Amino acid sequence: MTEKTIPNGYWEDANGALIPVSKIKDIDKDRHRTVSALCEQAKQQSATLLDFKTTAMQAVSEFIDRSLAAYDVKHGGKKGNVTLISFDGRYKIVRQMQESIVFDERLQAAKALIEECIQSWSRGSNANIKVLVNDAFQVDQQGKISTGRVLGLRRLEITDEKWLHAMQAIGDSMQVASTKPYIRFYERDTSGTYCPINLDVAAV
Repeated sequence: MTEKTIPNGYWEDANGALIPVSKIKDIDKDRHRTVSALCEQAKQQSATLLDFKTTAMQAVSEFIDRSLAAYDVKHGGKKGNVTLISFDGRYKIVRQMQESIVFDERLQAAKALIEECIQSWSRGSNANIKVLVNDAFQVDQQGKISTGRVLGLRRLEITDEKWLHAMQAIGDSMQVASTKPYIRFYERDTSGTYCPINLDVAAV
């Protein structure tokens, strides 16, 4: 991509128009410089945090390898949740691998089976179930179905054979789309509670 050349004495606005600097208000110039400078610093800090996360994840993985080596066991990859606590109990590290679940076309088979169940059951008594099912299969603005709501159907105590077949279809349709690693750090306070060492500037 060719970088756009901006003539001397002009600034480019948000719409791509070239505005003479002499026509830009001082407060607009001040705002631009303030926002730009802070966001450039934020990008640098973000890169630093990303480097730290990568280093921390690698250090935890290497420690687990060393620990398991004592039992002649190989770690076999980075997957798995683990909690590590310092000897004095002051610090705690939690590594989590969060899987993103999606459903393939077999979810439509599950929905059809569930609808057959509702139609075959007596009217009225299962009105709440119908609302629950319709809600579970609704899509959001991105066209995605809520994993939590769909999986919530599997927790219902229903022994109908067709319903159980639908629940099996839901299970078969589940696919792991991605696995996202998280690492969190904690320090124990005077009451013995582990408080997060916050690395999210927005939450401080």
